Amino acid sequence: MTTQSNTPAGWYPDPHGAAQTLRYWDGAQWTEHTNPNQQAQAAPQMPQQPAGPDQRVQHQVQQQAGVAAGGPGGGSLFSEPVLVVNQKAKLIELTNEYTVMDQNGNQLGSVVQVGQSALKKILRFVASIDQFMTHKLEIRDAYGQPVLLLTRPRKFMKSRVIVARPDGQPVGEIVQQNMIGKINFAMNVNGQQVGAIKAENWRAWNFAIVDHTDKEVARITKTWEGLAKTMFTTADNYVLQIHYQLPEPLLSLVVATALTVDTALKQDSRGLG
Repeated sequence: MTTQSNTPAGWYPDPHGAAQTLRYWDGAQWTEHTNPNQQAQAAPQMPQQPAGPDQRVQHQVQQQAGVAAGGPGGGSLFSEPVLVVNQKAKLIELTNEYTVMDQNGNQLGSVVQVGQSALKKILRFVASIDQFMTHKLEIRDAYGQPVLLLTRPRKFMKSRVIVARPDGQPVGEIVQQNMIGKINFAMNVNGQQVGAIKAENWRAWNFAIVDHTDKEVARITKTWEGLAKTMFTTADNYVLQIHYQLPEPLLSLVVATALTVDTALKQDSRGLG
């Protein structure tokens, strides 16, 4: 069923009457995705947003990333033209955590690493062995409900990130293509390449995202987090600019890209080792 609504995408009590179930609204229509483990009467509330634009985030977007101020988007992870992905600053990274905001600093969601045992955290603390471990992250909406699952299996040389829906339905894969020179990733769906992520320099800080015709559809820019954070913490900050509304599943893969790049390339040196 499709309806005209200004309701942002997210998890809501199932309109079809299923007890203790949330159903995902994509901003235009109800989807087939449900969350049977969440009680409808205890559905989380939208977090309180700041009264006005956050000047620090606006500076990050406009001055550091060079993205011109634009009009309001749809208010969700899948309908905003600009996503600001800021990693939580920690001296030692044992659990990857990110906040996702729009271009004015309104929180749209978060990313949290899940499925870590106490032993795994200890190993991450004492040795830099992240690349030999499997990492799983949940991309959550503003209500705290998962909308995408990212899995990076343990790697030896090149990274691969599997993107799936909360119910386990596969979306696609983001696969590292090379190790020397400008790093590139292929975005694949059902074995077919639908796009690519191309580093613009050998340091792999900024990336152009293109579709299957090699047309740029989005861009990732790593922003300067400040000298203190750069020297003494593991925090990385990114701005993802989506040039126009994309079809699925390309849209979901593009939303996952900033986290994929950080998990694939930047998180392999952690701990004291």
